[in-house]
Amino acid sequence: MGIYEELEWRGLIKDVSSPDLREKLNNGGLTFYIGTDPTGDSLHIGHFSSFLISKRLKDAGHNPILLVGGGTGLIGDPKPEAERPMITMEEVQHNFECLKKQASDVFGFEVVNNYDWLKDISFIEWLRDVGKYFNITYMLNKDIIKRRLDEGITYTEFSYMTMQAYDFYHLYHERNCVLQVAGQDQWGNITAGIELIRKKSGKEAYGFTMPLLTKSDGSKFGKTNGKAIWLDRNKTSPYEMYQFFINSEDSKVIDYLKFLTFLSKEEIEALEESNRNEPHLRLAHKALAREVITFLHGREAYESAVKIADTFFKGDLRTLTFAELKDGTADLEKVKIESGTALVDAMISLGVCKSKREARELINGSSISVNGEKVTDPGFVLNAEDAFNHELTILRKGKKFYYAVTF
Repeated sequence: MGIYEELEWRGLIKDVSSPDLREKLNNGGLTFYIGTDPTGDSLHIGHFSSFLISKRLKDAGHNPILLVGGGTGLIGDPKPEAERPMITMEEVQHNFECLKKQASDVFGFEVVNNYDWLKDISFIEWLRDVGKYFNITYMLNKDIIKRRLDEGITYTEFSYMTMQAYDFYHLYHERNCVLQVAGQDQWGNITAGIELIRKKSGKEAYGFTMPLLTKSDGSKFGKTNGKAIWLDRNKTSPYEMYQFFINSEDSKVIDYLKFLTFLSKEEIEALEESNRNEPHLRLAHKALAREVITFLHGREAYESAVKIADTFFKGDLRTLTFAELKDGTADLEKVKIESGTALVDAMISLGVCKSKREARELINGSSISVNGEKVTDPGFVLNAEDAFNHELTILRKGKKFYYAVTF
């Protein structure tokens, strides 16, 4: 199976600019680029799917360039529903440096910045050398532009397509980059670049898009409780990432395995059968979490995430390091209390129950644990000296509901 057929099997090809691309991808040797604007200081799991395609192509003998758009990031790619807020030059530069380091560390890609070639072009030069090759009717027919016409779109946003097209033209001539790869929402920008290269040079370039990674309801994949799943472990810990993947929808987990892992066709098909016949084992979900976390953060981070999950489910919390405890409680309801606060009062503050009577009933019924130990005394007091690292105490109601207090 060639790389093109593998990408097809994984569901990673949406739009293709030319039927010739199948043979060219299978033969290897193409220089290609994939781009992102530095709108944040970390890549997220949506980027991960895209950049893994770049690694698949690299492993098949192609040459990747990652473009982080310090120039286009100052303008902003049109969103379907509203204009993006402008960010400062300083923010863009900071984000660029963060993404450059992250992409180099995780993927080993060469990173370029389109600000380097856009910053010195005058407005008159741009209109003469780039703008004259763009037909307004052609631009208006692009999907993302059509969707914004009723609400209104600024000239700045409208011009973004010309900037991305010029990036492709520049890399084509300076780096012999003949292929652009992107998410399906970038198809209009890719074809604009292909047309610009053809009109200015009389040469052919290529592009293909991948489907956006989504949940079963069509919404974007990559958020939990409204929070994005970041590749930076300081923003999303390996344990948080583990919980995200282990709780993936059963109906979508095989798609995620195809998009986000390097597991073989045979391995994924075996996991698909397990997901269908013995879903309670969650083998597909565990494989997904293992493969992604190990790729991003290493085996030790993955094993620590599993340890935290297993310990919070049925183990002794005191076997965890304080750092692991903090990771495990990152998303828990928390309140700050004074040392010496009665457990029943802390339970009300945390929302474990609504009244002292209800709190005492839970304690008398052996439904409450503090730092892994059952509490049966309604007069129990929470002291900082008994807390983990003298600052964190973990409450559990029943078998599944955890809460945390800090001192």
